[in-house]
Amino acid sequence: WNLTVFNFSKTRLFLSPALPVSLPKKILRVQPNVKKLYLVVRASDSEAAMKRLRAEVFEKDLFKVLRENIGEENLNTLLSEKVVPVAGDISTDCFGVKDSNLRERMQKEIDIVVNVAATTNFDERYDVGLEINTFGALNVLNFAKKCVKAQLLLHVSTAYVCGEKSGLLREKPFAMEEIRNEAGHQLDINFEMDLMKKRLKELHDQDCSDEDITLSMKELGMERAKLHGWPNTYVFTKSMGEMLIGNHRESLPLVIIRPTMITSTLSEPFPGWIEGLRTVDSVIVAYGKGVLKCFLVDVNSVCDMIPVDMVANAMITATATHAGGSGVHMVYHVGSSHQNPVTFGEIHEISVRYFTKSPLRSRNGSLIAVSKVRLISTMALFSLYMTLRFKLPLQLLKLIDIIYPWRSGDKYGDKNHKINMVMRLVELYEPYVLFKGIFDDRNTKSLCANQKEDETKTSKGSMFDFDPKGINWGDYLTSVHIPGLITHVLKK
Repeated sequence: WNLTVFNFSKTRLFLSPALPVSLPKKILRVQPNVKKLYLVVRASDSEAAMKRLRAEVFEKDLFKVLRENIGEENLNTLLSEKVVPVAGDISTDCFGVKDSNLRERMQKEIDIVVNVAATTNFDERYDVGLEINTFGALNVLNFAKKCVKAQLLLHVSTAYVCGEKSGLLREKPFAMEEIRNEAGHQLDINFEMDLMKKRLKELHDQDCSDEDITLSMKELGMERAKLHGWPNTYVFTKSMGEMLIGNHRESLPLVIIRPTMITSTLSEPFPGWIEGLRTVDSVIVAYGKGVLKCFLVDVNSVCDMIPVDMVANAMITATATHAGGSGVHMVYHVGSSHQNPVTFGEIHEISVRYFTKSPLRSRNGSLIAVSKVRLISTMALFSLYMTLRFKLPLQLLKLIDIIYPWRSGDKYGDKNHKINMVMRLVELYEPYVLFKGIFDDRNTKSLCANQKEDETKTSKGSMFDFDPKGINWGDYLTSVHIPGLITHVLKK
């Protein structure tokens, strides 16, 4: 392994699933001599898997630079030679791969296993969260242990597995025996799985509708998460996944990458690429559209963001550093709050300046005027504001609907539904917009420093930069990220 040039030329990598797009793109661009990339996607067969990969990965704008550099024909040749689509599902043993020859070849050839599979819905169904985020991670580990040449499992988690802890949050693995709730009861992951299965069986036995089963499973997930000290199902199930692979890894080298809030590319392959709305992005877009009038947030809380290309660079660097290492169990926080913090208040000010100068247009083509949002720093005050500003007038509307039932439309019902939806979203976001933690990143800082030193020695330039100190948040948000949201998400 050569840390600077990342010599993957004799390496076969397994990514489960194929997303995020940025990692396979980076590997193919800087190291086209990689032996194979086995990419797992949910599909009926290998042909359907390749179609999905092309539609959701290789035909994206992110591959535009590589396509322009080497040409369409050469890119297609590269993909056909290097990429092996695997139709599978990490929630099943050996990913449910039916082709025994493919399964055997993978277990003989694969050197590095990378798991980026996750369901990221905060209030995911408990059964889905456990199957993918928790036991799916264990399935990936068990597969990696069957790979005779496996040198490393790289598992992508989230920094927010910390729950709602405050202060400086260290880069350290979970110790299962230390996880106890307020009543002193130790977390038992197998019990959580059995409890979920029992509840699911009860619901089916009662002939509940799919909608009722989904709601019940979501409520169970949030209930169990909060019981054990996590704010939602997503981070709770991701935490248990980390615990399982850390506890069962045996001698397999294990690296856990914990990114914070992932944002658009800083520079590679071009600035501003993003797919979908992340936590902070949905707020920025809602503000730009003129629909955000008030929001729950502590303006002094740090919004820990990190561009997606930096996360990919950190993953590749960590892989090159630790592959084949003995007794490796490393955790890396990939974020910005410790070395280059930006507050929610600063992001609001930057957004106000941006959309004042460059307003969006409504459907009829008129410019959307924006004003400063009323920022409320506690849930109690936010609830009071919503009551006085919206809920009390809503009761008057309900009375009018009762007195004049012949009025067209259910105005009360429509507005009440919107208010309830807003309150639910605010409750889900509350742990993050009022977050008081700072993610210690001494391991990541050391990894980055070693990488910079090697690149300096070989005069390769900064091919794998993930140093957050180099980000000017004002420039990044106004010149890169917000324009990227408008171009790639809003399609304007």
